[in-house]
Amino acid sequence: MQSMDDESVITETQLTGEAANEHLLRPKLLKDFQGQKDLKENLQIFMDAALQREEPLDHVFIAGPPGLGKTTIASIIAHEMGGELKATSAPALEKTKDLAGILTTLQEGSILFIDEVHRLKPALEEILYIAMEDFELDWIIGQGPTARTVRIPLPNFTLIGATTKTGQVAAPLHTRFGINFRIGFYSPEELTHVLRRSSIILDTQITPEAVTMLSRCSRGTPRVANRLLRRLRDYAQILADGVITESVVLDGLKKLKIDQNGLEEQDRRILSAIIHTFDGGPVGAETLAISVGEAIESLEDFYEPYMIQQGFLKRTPRGRTVTRKAYQLFNIDPREDHEDQGLLF
Repeated sequence: MQSMDDESVITETQLTGEAANEHLLRPKLLKDFQGQKDLKENLQIFMDAALQREEPLDHVFIAGPPGLGKTTIASIIAHEMGGELKATSAPALEKTKDLAGILTTLQEGSILFIDEVHRLKPALEEILYIAMEDFELDWIIGQGPTARTVRIPLPNFTLIGATTKTGQVAAPLHTRFGINFRIGFYSPEELTHVLRRSSIILDTQITPEAVTMLSRCSRGTPRVANRLLRRLRDYAQILADGVITESVVLDGLKKLKIDQNGLEEQDRRILSAIIHTFDGGPVGAETLAISVGEAIESLEDFYEPYMIQQGFLKRTPRGRTVTRKAYQLFNIDPREDHEDQGLLF
């Protein structure tokens, strides 16, 4: 049996540069994971119970927008359960032999993390059904009339499936996960804890006022907060005295074209297109994505959730529309003809 290509599996030794830096900021223990209080409490109970019974943790399904910690939770589970972590993504699994190659190299108690699990091909899902329930691999040997199926025993393992689109996960697969979690956006208060911890790890000085301001501009997402912290560290190092202050945050965000609401330039371009090109909406997602030169997946998974949460955008059965708050962002009165009014970026 052929194993899958090495590129499909991510290991710690392959991480370099910015990816290694981000990996450094990921907590190894659940107690160090910031935010998501209910999720942490339940997960700790499930892991403790499995460890007491000396059993692998039940299969875990994690849903939520990008950058909120799904991969981090998978690595925490592997660390605390004492199992080997193998991480891959559904798009990297092209053929059944790719998935079979991973499954046959798992050890007792291993953690298999599949990101974007909603993009698994049906043939691969069929393999997972039996592997998740019976810990066996169905494999076909030969072709045509001589073909026969053999079942290869697999060690007890835990599958962690992560997705940004729960509705696109096949129901038979979804129901085979015994533990289901959903990660929501972080509050500014939760992000302050993330930023304080990350600044210590990065050996970066940041004032309390700067932490508070940065937490409000991080889109409710730890990954964004850590990315901005690293960039502001660069600005502080070159343009200031090395300390991230409130003024450094203000100047840095201005250079990065991020406003006080955490909206990036592309966010404002999307809102602008709906207001000026489509008269406030409604407009379909595909049409909107084309008009701003953005992939529809990025529009739906990254930009829209935050703008909807912040009250700038609405999804309706007929399409996307902006709210009064979006007009106010550009100093536009929604009751007036605004075709010739400029945007304030």
